[in-house]
Amino acid sequence: MRRYHVTTFGCQMNAHDSERIKGMLEELGLGEAPSQDAADVLVFNTCTIREKPDLKFAAHLAQAAALKQHDPGKVIAVGGCYAEAQRERLFELYPYVDVAFGPGSIPHLGEWLGAGGFGVERGRFGLDERTFAGELPMHRERTFQAWVQISMGCNSKCAYCIVPAVRGREVSRRPGDVIAEVTRLAREGVREVTLLGQNVNSWGRDLAPGLRTEFGELLRACDAVEGIERIRFTSPHPKDFRRPVIDAMAECAAVCEQAHLPLQSGSTRILKAMRRTYSRDRYLRLVEELRDAIPDLALTTDLIVGFPGETEDEFGETIEAVRQVGFDGAFTFVYSPRAGTEAAAMPDQVPDE
Repeated sequence: MRRYHVTTFGCQMNAHDSERIKGMLEELGLGEAPSQDAADVLVFNTCTIREKPDLKFAAHLAQAAALKQHDPGKVIAVGGCYAEAQRERLFELYPYVDVAFGPGSIPHLGEWLGAGGFGVERGRFGLDERTFAGELPMHRERTFQAWVQISMGCNSKCAYCIVPAVRGREVSRRPGDVIAEVTRLAREGVREVTLLGQNVNSWGRDLAPGLRTEFGELLRACDAVEGIERIRFTSPHPKDFRRPVIDAMAECAAVCEQAHLPLQSGSTRILKAMRRTYSRDRYLRLVEELRDAIPDLALTTDLIVGFPGETEDEFGETIEAVRQVGFDGAFTFVYSPRAGTEAAAMPDQVPDE
C-alpha cells in the first residue's frame, strides 16, 4: 500500500482542511505514514499569514526535496494559502514540487493524487469554484471533537492581512447544512464541535433573505442538537460581536464560556491604521459587556507589535490594555509585511531591532 504524510501549518481552518485532505487520500487507497521518509506522497498544507510559516514550510520542503533525490518516485504536493498566493510561480521556486493547489481546490485533489501518483495537470488555483467540503471524506484526529466550517473567506479589509486575497470574499454556509453536519457528527459520537470561519460572527449576513440568520441563532440551533455537549467558535471579530451572540453564549448550556477576541493593538491610532474599525475604548466596553453576561468567561486574544509607524508610547498603550483586560492567554506576533497588502507599502516600517 502506498502511504501519505500531511504536514500542516497555520490556523484551525488549515487543521480542518488537512483532515479533509487525509480523508480523500485514504479514499484513494493510501494509508497514513508516521513520517515523511516513510511516505510515498508528501503533502504540505501551508499558511502565509506571516513570514515565519513561510520559512518553516521552506525548511520542511527542503527535507522533502532531499528525500525525493534519493527516491524520485515520491510525490510532493503543496496546498493551502502559500500555494494560492504563489500560484504557478511556486513551480519556478521549487521545481521538484509535483502538484500544487489552493484552499479552494481541495475537493479536486483526487484529480491529481492517488495510488498511482499524480495526474497531468500540476496546479489548480483560484477562488471561483469554492465549495464547502462538508460531504468530503474526513480523517478526524479525535473521535469526540470535530471542526465544522460555517463560512469561507473574509470581507474585512485589515491593512496587514493577506487572507482575503488567498481565501476570497466571505461566503456563508446555509444554516440547514451546518445543523445537518452537527447532527450527523453527534450521531457518530462527537461531543464537542468548533464552528470555523475567518470571521464567524459575521456569518449569515450574505445569505438570501429567506435563509438569513444571525450567528447567535446558529449557536442556539447547535446547542439544541442532542448529544452535543460543548460548542466553541473561532475566530470572531470585535466589530461584529453583537448582543445576540453574547446572550446565546450566556444562555446556551453547551456553548463554552470562552472567547478568542483579537485586540491586535491597544492604540486607537494604530487600530485605525490597521483598519480594524473599532477603537480601544469600544473593545474595552465589549470586554466589560461579555464579562457582565458571562462572569467566568475565559478570554484570549491576538496582538501585533511593530506595525508600521507604531511608537514606543503606542506599544505602551497595548501593554496597558493587556493589563487592564487581564487576558487568560495571548498569541503575540511581530508585524510581518505581506506582499500586496496595504500595510506593506506604508512608510515608517519598524526595524526588527
